[in-house]
Formats: sequence, C-alpha cells, structure tokens
Amino acid sequence: MKGLGFDAYRLSISWSRLFPCKIQPFVTLFHWDLPQALDDEYGGLLSSKIVDDFRDYAELCFKTFGDRVKHWITLNEPLTVADDAYATGKKAPGRCSDWLPYNCTGGDSSTEPYIVAHHQLLAQAAAVQVYKDKYQMSQMGQIGITLNCQWILPLTNSSRDFSAASRAISFQYDWFMEPLKSGTYPADMVAHVGKRLPNFSKEESLMVKGSFDFIGLNYYTSKYGFDVPCKTEYLSYTTDSCAQSTAERNGIPIGPATGSDWLYVYPRGILDLLLYTKNKFSDPIIYITENGVSELDTDWIILEDDYRIRYFNDHLSFVQKAIKSGVKIKGYFGC
Repeated sequence: MKGLGFDAYRLSISWSRLFPCKIQPFVTLFHWDLPQALDDEYGGLLSSKIVDDFRDYAELCFKTFGDRVKHWITLNEPLTVADDAYATGKKAPGRCSDWLPYNCTGGDSSTEPYIVAHHQLLAQAAAVQVYKDKYQMSQMGQIGITLNCQWILPLTNSSRDFSAASRAISFQYDWFMEPLKSGTYPADMVAHVGKRLPNFSKEESLMVKGSFDFIGLNYYTSKYGFDVPCKTEYLSYTTDSCAQSTAERNGIPIGPATGSDWLYVYPRGILDLLLYTKNKFSDPIIYITENGVSELDTDWIILEDDYRIRYFNDHLSFVQKAIKSGVKIKGYFGC
C-alpha cells in the first residue's frame, strides 16, 4: 500500500468482541511476519542484529499497550520458522540447500535452521528481560513463548525406535524448552549436530534460562518415530536426528485422517506432551494456545459440526486428566 502511494490505512476493531465480554487479549509479538526491510538490510533472523531490533519492537508494544495487555507471547512456533523457512524453504524467506528439490532463494539446511533458532531464543530472552526490568511490576502482566510439537511414539518396541522417538521430540520441542529451562541445548542435539549447533555465551545462557512466565503449547497431532542411519553427507536439520516419522503402523493410521495431510487425530498425544513438559521441564505454567482440526472436503454445509465437537471433547478430556495429574494448565485456545 505504501508503494502504491497510500498514506493511510483504515481498519476496524470489533466492538462486539471486546465489550461487554471483558475478553483478555493474549498478544503474540511475532507470528512469522518479519519485516522485509530487516531481511534486506542484514539477513533478518540469520543475523544477531535481530535480537536488539526485536527487543526494541517488543518494548514499544509493552510501552504502548501494556496497560491493557496482561499476557504477552513473544514468538509463535520458532520451530516452524527454523524448519519451514530455513530447512525446507516452504515459508518465507524460502531458504534451503541447493541440492534439495525445492525452488529456494539460497541457504544451507545444515546450519541456517540452528542459527535462526538460536537468534529467536536470544530475541525471546531480550524481550522478556526488558519487560521484567521496566514494565512487569507496574503493568502486572505475564510473558511467555508458544512452542509446537507433535507427540512421537516409537514405531516398534525396539530400543532403537524408543531412542529415535525420544530424539525426534528433542529436535522439535527440547530444542527450545531445554535452553529455556537450563540455558543449554539438549544432549541429543549436541551429540548429533556438533559444531553446527551454535553456543550460548555464559551471559546469554543466563539470560535465556528461565526467560518466561508461562509456556504456550500448540498441539495438533502425533506420529510414530523410527530409527534410521545417520547421514554423513548432504546434511540437513530434517535428518540430523537420525529418526523419521510416519502416521501409520502396519498400515493402520495413528488416528482418523483430516483435511490436512499431516494431521491425524490422536487426542492421547496432548496428555503425553503435557505430562512430558511437567516432568522434564520443571512443571511450568502452560496455556494451550492452539488445538484444532481441519475438515475433509465435503459438498454439503455442516450445521451440527459433530466432527469438531468430538475432536475438542476428546482432547479436552485428556487436558482434564493432565490437570488432575498436576499439570499447571491455566487456559485453552481452540482453533
């Protein structure tokens, strides 16, 4: 619009959604919409300069809206950014290694996903630090990060597949949760990625460790994990775990298919992921920030949406079990 010569932009806020309902805004600061100017200037998330720029952007939001916003989410799904934008090139800026069969803009799938994840963690910590130092006490708010993970079950009862399933989770979820808990990357990643995995300085480690009041969790589906030989050439984040996943075991899907080819309905997975988070990562406060399902294409209009009703009912029943098991779940957002 600016390029076309517009100097104003009209938008609406839905009055009926805000009053008289007294709805609490949970505000996400970054949901994959990096300013093009920063990518053009210094490579965006590939540069450590992004840390200071994100902190400044976050501070402007805290200063401007903090009297009304009491729940801040810094980043939504940093895993998706690192993987889809810098390992496979599916999302902007579409970077991946040139040997992959994608039309990427350049990149290195063996290093850039780890660099981008590292800078996102540092940006998260910098934003949290400025919030806690300057705004949290007066504004009485909370700040966290939203992570996504598929729950991974072993494909077989072999010890190799159990280990592979564990590694697959480490390369999705522990990649971010372990630094947030301890200031270090998970041992599985250190062992398999080696020198391609960035290091935290002592100061950075202390800043990242504990840089959240709550964890947002996006859960949709689960898969089976199995062990595969580690690659020695054509390295990529997508294969570094030496584990692959599948939605089927012996030809039987893990759950009903949906309108998305990657999403199979497996409600038990949300309980397993919640318990895993509680037990491995010091029992954090959790908000389920995304949970939902896409419908298979139909040629008729759904008036009584039993499909989604069943999906939410089944998942919420496992959320209730998690709460009864002591998981500190403070909210649920369906989608």
